[in-house]
Amino acid sequence: MSKVKKAFFCQKCGAQHPQWQGQCNSCKEWNTLVEEVIEKPTEKGWTPPEENTPTRNRPIPIAEIATDKESRLRCPDEELDRVLGGGLVPGAVTLLGGEPGIGKSTLLLQISLQLKKKVLYVSGEESQRQIKLRADRIQAKNDHCYVLSETQTQKIFHQIGEIVPDVVIIDSIQTLQTNYIESSPGSVSQIKECTAELIQFAKRTHTPVILVGHITKDGNIAGPKVMEHMVDTVLHFEGDRNHIYRILRAQKNRFGSTAEIGIYEMQSTGLRGVNNPSELLLTQSDAQMSGHAIASTMEGVRPLMLEVQALVSSAVYGTPQRSTTGFNAKRLNMLLAVLEKRAGFQLGAKDVFLNITGGISSEDPALDLAVVAAILSSHYDIALAKNTCFAAEIGLSGELRPVPKLDQRISEAEKLGFERIITASFKQNTLPKTGIQIVMCQKIEEVVQHLFG
Repeated sequence: MSKVKKAFFCQKCGAQHPQWQGQCNSCKEWNTLVEEVIEKPTEKGWTPPEENTPTRNRPIPIAEIATDKESRLRCPDEELDRVLGGGLVPGAVTLLGGEPGIGKSTLLLQISLQLKKKVLYVSGEESQRQIKLRADRIQAKNDHCYVLSETQTQKIFHQIGEIVPDVVIIDSIQTLQTNYIESSPGSVSQIKECTAELIQFAKRTHTPVILVGHITKDGNIAGPKVMEHMVDTVLHFEGDRNHIYRILRAQKNRFGSTAEIGIYEMQSTGLRGVNNPSELLLTQSDAQMSGHAIASTMEGVRPLMLEVQALVSSAVYGTPQRSTTGFNAKRLNMLLAVLEKRAGFQLGAKDVFLNITGGISSEDPALDLAVVAAILSSHYDIALAKNTCFAAEIGLSGELRPVPKLDQRISEAEKLGFERIITASFKQNTLPKTGIQIVMCQKIEEVVQHLFG
C-alpha cells in the first residue's frame, strides 16, 4: 500500500500548511488547522459486485430522467417518520447527533427491532452482549436484526455482502477506520473517508444508512463540517437528561421539511413517542397560580400548547436580572421595553425570570403575547383564567400582529378544552365555525384591559 500524502488546512481560509502549527499564517486565526488527506491510494474501500461504469456515468438529458416518486421505507416510529418526511428514502444517508446518554443508541436499536426488514446494526462502542441486554430491556423482537461489533470498514462491507441487509445502522461514525488511511479512528481524514465509503455504498445499492455522530462540547457534530454536507439528512437528538422528554429535530433534510420535530418520553423500557405532547406539557393542577400563561404555538405542521412561566420580583442588586429558559433572551428584553414604552409598566428595577415548561425551546413569534401575559400576571400577582390561551406576535409599537396557521392553533386549543383564545385582529370569516371564543385585540393596552380590567 502506497504512503498517504497529508497536509494541514485552515478551516477558516483554506490555506495549506506542511505541518501543524497553532496559528494560520494566512488569516492569523488560532487552532484552525486540521489534518486532511491530499493524495490517497487507488484502492477502493467498497466496490459493488457488478459495476457497469460506462452506462451508469454517462450524461443523460434532463428530459429523459425519470421522476417517479421514490417509495419510502415506513418506520413503525411515527415521530421519526414525521421528522424524516414520511420514512427512510432508499439510498439516503442520515446522520444522527446528540449528547452522550441522551438516547441515540436506544432510539436506533428500537427502530432495528421494530422494522419488519433485515437490519444490520453495527456498533463500534459496545459488544454484542451489551446490545442484547438493551434489547431485552426494550422488549421488542426482530429475528432479522443482525448485530455486528466491528470498527474496520472493509470487514463491515464483507459482512454486508454476506447478509445483504435492507437497512444499515452505524454506531458510531467516529469509531470506524479504513485501512487506506494511516491515522487513528476519530480523526478528520478517517471520518471523512469512512463517510464517503458508506455514502458510495448507499447510493449504489439503494440501501438506507443511518450514522450516529458524536458531538463536541460546543454542541456541533465532531469531525469535519463537510461530513454534514455529504449526507442527505442531519438529525439532532436533544433534551435535558434530568427531564423525561427528548426532542428530535431535522437540521438538514433533502427529502422533507426541516421544521418538523418529534417528541419522545424516556421510560425504563426505552423511548416512547408522544403523539399529543400538549397534554403532557401543561400543568394538570387545579390550583390557580400567578405568572402562568398558555401559548398556542406551531412546530412545523404540529400545533403545540406550551406553558409559559414568569416571575417578576424587586431587584436585590443594582442591575436587574433577565433570565430565560427556552425563550430568546433578546426578544424578552424587547418585549419588556414595549411594555414600558407602550403600556406604562415600570419594569426597569425588576428581576424577570422566564421559563417554558417541559424543557422545550421555541422560536415561534406567537409566544410573545403569552410571555407578556405571564409577566403581567406575576407583576400584579393575579392568576390568569386556566381556560384562556394566547397566540399573537407583538410589534415594537405595541400592536398585535396575526400569526400563520391560526385555524390549526384554534382547533388544538378547542380539542384540549380551552374556552377562549386571545389573538390579533383578523378577518374571522376566513376561519371555520368553532365553539371556542375568539377575543381579537389590536394593541397591548387592550389585552391588559381585558385581562386585568
